[in-house]
Amino acid sequence: MPVAARRRVLVVGIDGVRLDTLRRLDTPHLDALAAAGFLAPLVVEPGTPTMSGPCWATIVTGVTVDKHAVWSNDFSGNRLAVFPDFTTRLREAGRRTYVAAAWEPLMTVANGGPLFRGPGRVSFVAPASDDCEGWEEADELVTTEAVRVLAEDDPEASFVYLGAVDETAHILGCGEEYERAVVRADERLGRLLAAVRDRAAHAEEAWTFIVVTDHGHRDEGGHGGRSERERTAWVACAGPDVPAGARVGGLRHQDVAAQVFASLDCPADSHWTLDGRPFAAEPLAVLLDMDGTLVDTEALWWRTAREVAEGLGHRLTDADTSEVVGRCVEDTAVHLWRVSGTERPLDTLVAELDARFLAAVEGETVLLPGAPELLRTLGDMGIPRALVTASPRPVVESVLKLLGAESFQVTVTADDTDRTKPHPEPYLAAARALGVDPAGCLAVEDSPAGIAAAEAAGCRVAVVPSLVPVEGAPGRRVLTGLQELVELLEAGRAPRGSE
Repeated sequence: MPVAARRRVLVVGIDGVRLDTLRRLDTPHLDALAAAGFLAPLVVEPGTPTMSGPCWATIVTGVTVDKHAVWSNDFSGNRLAVFPDFTTRLREAGRRTYVAAAWEPLMTVANGGPLFRGPGRVSFVAPASDDCEGWEEADELVTTEAVRVLAEDDPEASFVYLGAVDETAHILGCGEEYERAVVRADERLGRLLAAVRDRAAHAEEAWTFIVVTDHGHRDEGGHGGRSERERTAWVACAGPDVPAGARVGGLRHQDVAAQVFASLDCPADSHWTLDGRPFAAEPLAVLLDMDGTLVDTEALWWRTAREVAEGLGHRLTDADTSEVVGRCVEDTAVHLWRVSGTERPLDTLVAELDARFLAAVEGETVLLPGAPELLRTLGDMGIPRALVTASPRPVVESVLKLLGAESFQVTVTADDTDRTKPHPEPYLAAARALGVDPAGCLAVEDSPAGIAAAEAAGCRVAVVPSLVPVEGAPGRRVLTGLQELVELLEAGRAPRGSE
């Protein structure tokens, strides 16, 4: 059995980068990260001052200013002991964490700090002078040290802060030197990413990268007001839970810490009362199983298999479930032929199963609760849909009279691929037909065979169990029913894994 990749997270905070400036500059490393996932704007919330202290505190704690109580760049009176940063929470949970920065309140007791109260390892380099040159030198030293730690050590969650861009804007405004500072920050980001890629264990690791800024700037430099340029920030992310071209919206600074916990498969404790939630990447497509997921045919299939088995002198029990539920006709026929010891030709068993099941489907099939609402919601959201089933084409055509053939852009049946579930080929074929990456797809399944197929194809999976209990797992979310999935989609919280 393959060993699950070790999850790691690197957050890079680049202070004071205006989104409009970023969009017109050549920043190849950030551009590549955005292409591998997304880069999206976010707006500093009305109650949060557009200052570094409050914004960074919200980013790393996952709670808003009314909880962490960092209202300015003087952190005095904060409640960070109650609402600590993600590196401290993770270190207290036994995880290895690391922070590298040059701004004193982040790392020392200066001005009521530190923001990072207890990471496992730190690299702190105070600027030799409080000017552009001093901050560029400090960022360079911070980057050099962080590259060494990322390459040689094994932090599970890291935060690296670069402050020269913001200081340049304060001193010189948002002109050419400010733009050059942004480009230099991108070059430093590239070195951090390269340090991760060059790790000896990189092939066995699954890294999530998050790059975020805290606020914007006025043209003349400076912030703290409520203008659009001051309030507009942005976040970029790529990783195993964020497919290329991911569509996201409604992001907030407090979501960054929540995403860190989610990326490490470390569920946030409800007692932390986080205000953030993991980034909700809208699926590029939803691939839906049919039997037992959208329509109540799984019980019909079990009954059909039971009746055929009894005719062969075999009584189906729980031991037969994995060979029947979610399986194609041919697989079930082979199983019944083997366990019954019958001398009947295999093709006659296939034909009998086919005929009995089709008759049952045509006469008794009903939609499962939430199925019409789910299909309607996906259509309203404009998310492409495929039906992916181990049933033969005649059965699917019968069921589509209930579901509506127009509900799906693609249908993949047992007759359309050389191998069907639990092999990944049906899901790979559906994603290919829709022109999307399987990693960006959400598969909706009910049976272990279907789940195995979807996960082997690289899809995220939402499970609505029918006959067989299913447990959550990384990349797999077990739901109470289709209506819960509808509610998650409408709330912008597409399932991303176990919670």
